[in-house]
Amino acid sequence: MSTDGFAALPKPPYYAVIFSSQRNGHDEPGYYATAARMVELAQQQPGYLGVESTRGADGFGITVAYWESEEAILAWRRHVEHTAAREQGRRDWYDHFELRVAKVERAYGWDRQTP
Repeated sequence: MSTDGFAALPKPPYYAVIFSSQRNGHDEPGYYATAARMVELAQQQPGYLGVESTRGADGFGITVAYWESEEAILAWRRHVEHTAAREQGRRDWYDHFELRVAKVERAYGWDRQTP
């Protein structure tokens, strides 16, 4: 992940796993430690491209993880630590979540040049 919050990504196509969630506020230290570990671990997986994430003061957050292929996404889903974190999230940290997988076929951006 780049330092400004935007993932440095290759030209499409690639895949985006979009995780929208509502935190319940329970076990904040455990949640944030596990979230950091999941990013660290995901970065080590074949096919990982990057991540962008944000969370509001109300506990609603969106994390988008980018992957080279559906196979890479499935391998990440099967990873034993990731599986345990998902189960703990359902049990302890989230009131609701939605997960969506999309193929990115086109991408563009813009950046204001600072004089």
